[in-house]
Amino acid sequence: MSSSKQPPGAPLHRRIRQPGPGDRDAVLAFVEATGFFRDDEVAVAREVLDESLAKGPGGHYQSYVAVEGGTAVGWICLGPTPCTLGTFDIYWIAVSPDRQGRGIGAELTRFAEAEIIRRGGRMVIIETSGRPIYDPTRRFYTKLGYREAARIADFYAPGDAKVVYSKHLAPPADASR
Repeated sequence: MSSSKQPPGAPLHRRIRQPGPGDRDAVLAFVEATGFFRDDEVAVAREVLDESLAKGPGGHYQSYVAVEGGTAVGWICLGPTPCTLGTFDIYWIAVSPDRQGRGIGAELTRFAEAEIIRRGGRMVIIETSGRPIYDPTRRFYTKLGYREAARIADFYAPGDAKVVYSKHLAPPADASR
């Protein structure tokens, strides 16, 4: 016998959409609240988010938010990698700490991958820190099918490696025509 009840804490309704100016403060608040990012990194997130809001679909940075109950609870930002053919970067992904572990990050990543394919992308690159606090993040990427492609010791700071993940996306069915 199946039940239509949702698990405790599950959202009644979640959707993914491009952010509007009214989402800015919520996104920046949860980016900071995650505790993962230094102040200078939060400033970069602000710049990227502001540029994506200002330039919209025509800009380099494309942002999307996961929204529950009218409030942004997750954010992902992607864009084509300059000087490549069909490679895209996922620049930022963050989920409100009180919503982590509920599939929002995975949903945002799958959405981003579909958007990348729609835009003619063939590969995704994600860069992250090698610090121990990022162990769950790296496991998350691996679980979603990303593979560690490179590790550069002491990149962000002494003892903080840059870890690069990549994933080849399935080409559209008619790509060979």
